[in-house]
Amino acid sequence: MAFHPGPFDHAVAAAAGNDRALEAQLRTGFVESVERQIDLMRRARCDANWRMAAQHLHAVAAGFHAEEIMRLADQAAMGVPGDPHAIREISDQLDVIRGAGSR
Repeated sequence: MAFHPGPFDHAVAAAAGNDRALEAQLRTGFVESVERQIDLMRRARCDANWRMAAQHLHAVAAGFHAEEIMRLADQAAMGVPGDPHAIREISDQLDVIRGAGSR
């Protein structure tokens, strides 16, 4: 899965200005927030908890313009609680973003 610099990178760069340390903190905050929602999705046992975690994930992603994670969160919200495929896709996309930040 290729990561194309786009809205996510632009949002982080715009928020951080020329401050590399701030940019790293913003990326770390984003990654930690997404990881927290993925954990909640893994533990969800009912539709309501699953949907709530997916909606929160969408909101976090929207705040950073991470469009692919937003799309995956929306797709997951329509699925069944604990769907390993949905969780894996979101985790894989997060890994791509995480790797792009270490350039």
